[in-house]
Amino acid sequence: MKKTMLMAMAILFAATTAFAVKPNNSGSDTTKAKKSTIAKVIYTCPMHNDVASLKPGKCPKPGCGMALVKKTDLKKKSAEKMKM
Repeated sequence: MKKTMLMAMAILFAATTAFAVKPNNSGSDTTKAKKSTIAKVIYTCPMHNDVASLKPGKCPKPGCGMALVKKTDLKKKSAEKMKM
């Protein structure tokens, strides 16, 4: 009788703990979406691809001085070429 009672208590305890723990989905999906939509803009020199900056300005290479342009995403370029 004691074994049956202990087994029933163990099953009851396991069931309550299994159903009591629920994942909190209230804010986790929206924060992930916000983080993924925030993208940093990188500026690069058209002549020197190794130059990268988080701010627009001029190329720091000696003798260049070209204006830095926004770096476009390579995935977007390839997708546009495929559509044509």
